[in-house]
Amino acid sequence: MNAGANSLDKVRSIARPSLHEELVERLQEMIVDGTLAAGEKVPERALCEKLGVSRTPMREALKVLAAEGLLVLEPSRGARVRSLTMAELEEVFPLMGAFEALAGELACRHITPVQLRRVREQHARMLECYAVRDLGGYFHHNQRIHELILEASGNATLGTMYRSLAVRVRRAQYLANMDERRWSEAVDEHERMLEALDARDGERLASILRQHLANKFATVRAWVESQSV
Repeated sequence: MNAGANSLDKVRSIARPSLHEELVERLQEMIVDGTLAAGEKVPERALCEKLGVSRTPMREALKVLAAEGLLVLEPSRGARVRSLTMAELEEVFPLMGAFEALAGELACRHITPVQLRRVREQHARMLECYAVRDLGGYFHHNQRIHELILEASGNATLGTMYRSLAVRVRRAQYLANMDERRWSEAVDEHERMLEALDARDGERLASILRQHLANKFATVRAWVESQSV
């Protein structure tokens, strides 16, 4: 049995009615957090057993992930986790920065009190995770903040374009992690995001978000370069 199958011991089975969506999301998470590592063949049979699904929905989900650029489908050999390249990341991060900046501008125009409260709640939970250095929890609430800003933009087309790239950025960010200095800076950036959103200052929020993504990319670049030494 390969390493991928051995790392599936703690994977929960799927119980939600929306099987396809849940399956795609679960596999995305496993690729992002490294449960399914770059270059590794996806252990379809073992995954089906662990997740409680048949081969048909599994293969449909793998096709979706291949279309998102996370997997490579090899004829007669199954799926393999696609490795991230520096060239790809150099293309993706500036696009994500532009998408997030636009989402921030639009959110400042359209966000409702309920949506703003949800952002504040996620921000508070993110800070709690930061206080105890819970990186996994921090990333979860961090990502949720960005998703809520995107939702508040009210632009479905922007959302579709954003989500087509977001998982690749999350994967690179998760792999690279952050040192203590960068983590502190990222928290400060989120504090300033919330202030700009509270003030409905779209131009300021767009600038903060664009720089936030640029700083994320700098962290990822440094990590990639350190792996090649």
